[in-house]
Parts: sequence; C-alpha cells; structure tokens
Amino acid sequence: MTDACIRAVVESIHSSPTQAVLYLSGGASLALGLLMSVPGASNTVLEAVVPYSRMSMIQLLTKIPAKYCSQQTADEMALLAYNRALKLSSPGSPVLGVGFTGSLATTRPKQGDHRFHLSTRTSDRHWASTVTLSKGLRSRDQEEKVSSYFLLKAIANACKVSSTFDSELTESDVVADECERFFDEDKELEQLINGQICFKVYPFSSDKSNGDRKIILPGSFNPLHDGHLKLLEAATSICGDGYPCFELSAINADKPPLSIPQIKERVMQFEKIGKTVIISNQPYFYKKAELFPGSAFVIGADTAVRLINPKYYDGSYDRMIETLSGCKRTGCTFIVAGRKVDGTFKVLEDFDVPEVLKDMFVPIPAERFRMDISSTEIRRSCGL
Repeated sequence: MTDACIRAVVESIHSSPTQAVLYLSGGASLALGLLMSVPGASNTVLEAVVPYSRMSMIQLLTKIPAKYCSQQTADEMALLAYNRALKLSSPGSPVLGVGFTGSLATTRPKQGDHRFHLSTRTSDRHWASTVTLSKGLRSRDQEEKVSSYFLLKAIANACKVSSTFDSELTESDVVADECERFFDEDKELEQLINGQICFKVYPFSSDKSNGDRKIILPGSFNPLHDGHLKLLEAATSICGDGYPCFELSAINADKPPLSIPQIKERVMQFEKIGKTVIISNQPYFYKKAELFPGSAFVIGADTAVRLINPKYYDGSYDRMIETLSGCKRTGCTFIVAGRKVDGTFKVLEDFDVPEVLKDMFVPIPAERFRMDISSTEIRRSCGL
C-alpha cells in the first residue's frame, strides 16, 4: 500500500508545474530514486547534485560552512538550489530549491545525534525542519528510507500536492525547529535588490513557450511604448523558436537601484498588456548571459556599438573579445535593430564587428523594424 501511495504522490508531483533543483548531502538518496523512477521526472527535476565530500560542499557554498550538517547549511543549499532552478526552468514555471544535509548511521558509532536538516524554497515561501532520529533504532538503510520519505513529503508540500503516506517516524524521533516563512512581493523584490535571489519572473503572457530559449528585450521601460513591443515582435519573428519577454534590471550601473515602488509601477505596464517581464539585478550583458544562458538579447545599434567598443573594457580590445566570447560560450546571441547613433540612423552592418564574434550578432533589417522613438523622448515630450 505504501509503495502505491508513494508512486501516486510522485505522479502528482510530476503533474504539477513546479520544477526543482535538489542539493542533498549525507542522506535521503532514496528520494532521488523515487522521483526518477516514475515517468515524468523530467517535468520536475531540473538538476540534482550530491555534494558529499567536504571540498564539494565548500565549492557549492563558495565558503567553508560553520557546520557541514546544520540547518543553516541546509537553508543556504536550498537558496542556491532555488536560484539555480530559476536559471534552468522553463519560462514562467514555478520553481523549487531543496537543501538537505544529514548525519545518519555509518560504519562506526557516532558520538553525536543521528539527524538531518531540510529546507525548501519557493518564490513566496521558505520552510525548514530538523529531525533527530532515535539513535540505535534503525540501520543506515532504514534511516535513509525515513529521511527520503520525509524529504519527499516536503517536496510534495512545496508543489501543493497532498501526501498521505507515512514517513515512518516514531514517537522517539524528534521533529524540532520547524519553521515556515512567507514572502510577499515587496519582500521578494527586496531580496532581489540585495542579491539573495537572481531574478523574479512576472509571467503575464498567456503565450505558450516555444522552446527553452528566451528572447529577451532589456530596458528601463520608463515608459514602455509601442516601439518596444514591435521590436520584440520583429526579433521573435527572426529567431523563430523561443519565449519572448522583457527584462528590467533593478540595478543600474550608473544610478541608484530602482526602489520597490518604482519596480512595481513599471511592472504594472506589462500586466496591463499581458506581456511577461523579468526583474533582474544585473545591468551588464556578460552577467545577463550567465543568468539567461542560451538566450537571444534584443538590442539597438547604439547598444551594439558600445558592446564592441574597447573603451568600455578599460580600453582593452583583448578584454572585450574575452568578455563577449564568454557570452558566446553560454549560447547567447544579440539581435540588433537599427537605431540613431550620434544623430544618424545606423544598422549592424555599419559597424566593424570582430570576426570571432560576428555569428553572435544578428541584424534586424530596417524594413522589418524601424521606429525612431525612445523612452527619453517620450518623457521629454510629456514634460517629465
């Protein structure tokens, strides 16, 4: 009966829209097998990593943890997994980060408790729990089973799926320090500005994703105007497969960060017209390429000419090549529309793109899109 119940729960998890990254250390390995053995696992599991050695954990956390098996470490693993899931997920899908670290029965007697720490993170919720197992009651296999069942129930809960099977904890086991925190939109944007999360998606569009690649038009959108919409439409027609969306960076290279009310005000523009917008915290394209690997970025010729100008790389031509080659290795391309540069309308072909980078710059023909208007001009005409 238990096996059938567990299979039904896993099937429901796979039927949910949530996509997950799991970081597990020191136990709960059976949970991965349960998730992967039921058809549909690719709908749910984006990535699973087992940082088992100390060096592996240090590289994952990019630091030496105060304690390898602790609630703090599980929380940090879950947040890292959540950010990783954001980068790997299909556009607009809800994502889940899972962190687990355990100290279970092994080949030698342990002085400390047999315990595990679990943490899950979604866009609006963080849940954490510590379980201390009754020492000497179970074998390693049995402790693996208990920790895996407990983890699977936590994943189901995060996916808003009911789980009726028994995790097989006993009265002598102690479930302690269980906590649950919810985040409203303001708190999530605050976390983004502070760098805790890498971006937030507002999936207002009802369009179905036509492939994993994103077609992204970055901008300040102050205000959003018809030129932005037609530019993204033209770029999408050139790219073919992909999910068109807009991207607004809360962090500006030359100005203070946008305030939360400013971000929400600009987001409302996209909600009104049913277009997806991503709020990120990266103003630089080489960082955007890391956030959105394989994406096509839609830019104007004025931006393209700056991208290939060594002036913006401390005057180093080699650094410019190295930086943009890094973007290229992530699979990113730039879809370039004509734009006025120093008062003259320019297209991509007017610039000398280095040979090694030419295949990552794709022109939008002027007959497909040309609109000599900018947000700055609109604000000026409105006296703003």
